[in-house]
Amino acid sequence: MIRWRTGTVERLGRSWHGAQELTVALVARTPDDPATVRALAYPDLVGRPEVGDEVLLNTNALALGLGTGGYAMVVALPGRLPEDTPVPGHIVKARYSPLQTIRVAADEEASPHRAVLATAQDLGGMPVVVADLHSALPAILAGIHADAPTARVAYLLTDGGALAAGFSRTLDALRDRLVGTVSTGQAWGGDLEAVNVHTGLLAARHVLRADITILSQGPGNLGTGTTWGFSGVAAGEAVNAAAVLGGRPVGALRISDADPRPRHRGVSHHSLTSFGRVALAPADLVVPAELPAPLAADVARALEPLAVRHRIVTVPTAGLDEALRAAPVKLSTMGRDLDGDHAYFLACAAAGRHAAALAAS
Repeated sequence: MIRWRTGTVERLGRSWHGAQELTVALVARTPDDPATVRALAYPDLVGRPEVGDEVLLNTNALALGLGTGGYAMVVALPGRLPEDTPVPGHIVKARYSPLQTIRVAADEEASPHRAVLATAQDLGGMPVVVADLHSALPAILAGIHADAPTARVAYLLTDGGALAAGFSRTLDALRDRLVGTVSTGQAWGGDLEAVNVHTGLLAARHVLRADITILSQGPGNLGTGTTWGFSGVAAGEAVNAAAVLGGRPVGALRISDADPRPRHRGVSHHSLTSFGRVALAPADLVVPAELPAPLAADVARALEPLAVRHRIVTVPTAGLDEALRAAPVKLSTMGRDLDGDHAYFLACAAAGRHAAALAAS
């Protein structure tokens, strides 16, 4: 179901690449609705809102109180629809939803990159850092650039979380530190579009000329608290994709001694399931060397069964805290900042450092 509301744009808020925040006064609201709501529009889908515009809203995420998605989403500007914008491609994303959008895939006939990708078969040993959560992105990037400041790093957005690349303010703030973003599957809005993770990785390597690619879902991780019921299982599938294409998969483990939920303490069950049971190809699973002793012991025990298939790599962390604190975005995961969940961000940065070493070897 969709919780439909209409309203009028009262004022414009922040904007960034691909998105515009609004304050909307609701019309004909129910007694449970607030008088105004914070809303988000994707201008490439609905046009660019202006003060006074009537808007049609989907308020599902707002009603659920979702931490990463607590916006009313603008579905349309009924009184001022945007002009048609012809697109040479034929790839449809968000398929058969009311807001399906036509994109040019990097490897389709209309793409200027068609010739390159028609013959691309492998990644040439490119390291691919695979993470469960989108919050890992800036920390991994900080770890890479701590040792390899000129490394060309691409980001591959999978479709497990937010489908719109424009939803991520983190990604917007990192644009000048990345050679580009590839949105894959049903995700859209990157510098390049790809049909799946395999073609996305090839595009990162052969079109963006990346030395290293970071891969994660967008903001809005989905989980049910069960063994298999979380969107991050795709991390294991990404390891397989990177390996079959001749890349070097690196696992950014979700490690924490601050998460109040037992299933995410030590090594999260998300990492243990995706890397331990879904990933059939070997990967380098990175552990930061300087963890508190009780946490280090928990991590070692948890990873022992995974060492049958994967290589457990311990990476020194000197200088990584400074690199994390110098990140151009605020680090935050599940509402915890760098000091609130230091081990998590340190583990991600260590994975980035290891990838930089692989790329240089």
